[in-house]
Amino acid sequence: MNIVLLTVGKTDIKWVKDGLDVYTSRLRHYVPFQVTEIPELKKVAALTKQQIKEKEGELILKQLAPGDILILLDEHGREFRSLEFAEFIEKQLAAGGRNLIFTVGGAYGFSEAVYARAQGKISLSKMTFSHQMVRTIFAEQLYRAFTILKGEPYHHE
Repeated sequence: MNIVLLTVGKTDIKWVKDGLDVYTSRLRHYVPFQVTEIPELKKVAALTKQQIKEKEGELILKQLAPGDILILLDEHGREFRSLEFAEFIEKQLAAGGRNLIFTVGGAYGFSEAVYARAQGKISLSKMTFSHQMVRTIFAEQLYRAFTILKGEPYHHE
């Protein structure tokens, strides 16, 4: 199973990109992992928030294959403790065969079509983080989950 972090917009803050690169590199020791960035929409000044969400949603859905499992990183999603998230990842891996796609939407969230296609939603916190920072925070939590599953001493509990 491949794991993909699908994002709208590029990571252009250097320290965020550096952190994301660290955890992307570490994750590749456990699982095929990649970050796929969908370019931000151009010339959006004349569009409504809803229109932006719809257009970004179309771009997200184009990235998916029929058997992919889509999990949205969404403020209204389920919150996990790190051990619970590791169990969630383990169950997804055991299901086998399909790609596991975690998605960070644009500034206005996801379209209804993306919500309808998703198999789940995860919230990283009750707090709001920038869409760029979420990438590194998520990658670190995914790395932490794999170290928990492997019994490695990264996580202390």
